[in-house]
Amino acid sequence: METMYLKINPADNVAVAIAPLEAGKPITVDGVSITLREAIPAGHKFALKDFVEGEDIVKYGYPIGHAVQAIPAGSWMNEHNIKTNLSGLLEYTYHPVKVDLKIPQRQLTFKGYRRRNGDVGIRNEVWIIPTVGCVNGIVNRLAEGLRRETGSAGVDAIAAYTHNYGCSQLGDDHENTRKILRDMVLHPNAGGVLVVGLGCENNQPDAFREFLGDYDESRVKFMVTQNVGDEYEAGMTLLRELYAQASRDERTDVPIGELRVGLKCGGSDGFSGITANPLLGMFSDFLIAQGGTGVLTEVPEMFGAETILMNRCRTPQLFEQTVRLINDFKEYFLSHGEPVGENPSPGNKAGGISTLEDKALGCTQKCGKSYVEGVLPYGERLQVRGLNLLSAPGNDLVAATALASCGCHIVLFTTGRGTPFGTYVPTMKISTNSALAKNKPGWIDFNAGVIVEGEPMTVTLERFIGYILRVASGEPVNNEQKGYREIAIFKTGVTL
Repeated sequence: METMYLKINPADNVAVAIAPLEAGKPITVDGVSITLREAIPAGHKFALKDFVEGEDIVKYGYPIGHAVQAIPAGSWMNEHNIKTNLSGLLEYTYHPVKVDLKIPQRQLTFKGYRRRNGDVGIRNEVWIIPTVGCVNGIVNRLAEGLRRETGSAGVDAIAAYTHNYGCSQLGDDHENTRKILRDMVLHPNAGGVLVVGLGCENNQPDAFREFLGDYDESRVKFMVTQNVGDEYEAGMTLLRELYAQASRDERTDVPIGELRVGLKCGGSDGFSGITANPLLGMFSDFLIAQGGTGVLTEVPEMFGAETILMNRCRTPQLFEQTVRLINDFKEYFLSHGEPVGENPSPGNKAGGISTLEDKALGCTQKCGKSYVEGVLPYGERLQVRGLNLLSAPGNDLVAATALASCGCHIVLFTTGRGTPFGTYVPTMKISTNSALAKNKPGWIDFNAGVIVEGEPMTVTLERFIGYILRVASGEPVNNEQKGYREIAIFKTGVTL
């Protein structure tokens, strides 16, 4: 008989409905019989005991909030009767844990593009990147012109990445824009990049060129539109050169240990922490054991689970960096008069997530159980292999852009509600439930919902590894097939 409910951790005092449960249905958990007092939607929690007001609700083995009133056993547990325990800044103490995963080495490879500096890309695309939003129309027209002229034959894509920034910005906002655009220009998934400036913007093209540091001048070209006559013809001349070179590139065998993946979730539901996120955690641990890299971001969605990550930091220095990562984001919230625990969206709540701790404990499972080896500020590029934590908000477009910009080849994106978007690297959607995969095959690339339907997670993992390698070798995901490609840059300050 199909399992209808799940107690995730032995310490839990709630269970999760795997399928809709009827009111009055008798449930037996750990030998104790409970009668459901109301219907429980799939993905939602129900009480395994009587709660008194203020008592902690435990899921995944950790408190996810407290009861706002007395709650009898068998009741539906949701945002109406559970309240977060989160408040302001906290003091943290380092309690390091030993990690010994014993994952075997496997000689797996994918077909990638080896760049001049030794880095590897999993795509070979021609990108047009504006230094300022004023030239968005021009870069779109140039991309359309090159696609029309070439049919994109010989490269994986021709894309323009428009944004609203590059001028009228100060301080951190200006630097964030420069860093993200720099990271894009240097990304190995691009076989050729045309940087298009206006000429009078704050993000001056000459200064930006110096900001890039060492780069392949045969692969990166600049055009300042105020300094040329016909910007379309001048731009097309440069693009033809870039396209001719990129179209001659060939894929070659690359060890899986050179792969870098971003770990992201959005539109999460009550199954996220049961199926898709643990699957990504297993894959991240496997990849890291092969010498690869996984990057976890969405710092506000670590609140409530941050100590798990802190205690897996390899060194005390990394622990201190992680404390700053968490508290800096909390201070950002508090400085704007916003509470640190007001996170779950209406879609999250409808899917069975009641508090930020509930969301965070499911969210952080995407990074598995490996040591934390690096902590990155927003806009910075990866320096070490292994598990890295990256500073960025939970917003899907901003966080996915940040993951690509730190150097990830691909973003692995779990979702229980569904989303079509993609950033400037392949953005693979992994569904937490089979109904979403069935209803949105044009959005979902891999279905992890089979895990609660009886497929062992180890079997799902093997299929997932195979699929990742095919995508890394060139198989397009849905956002690429549909041309859903965009960037979003984090903004915190004033606009002049």
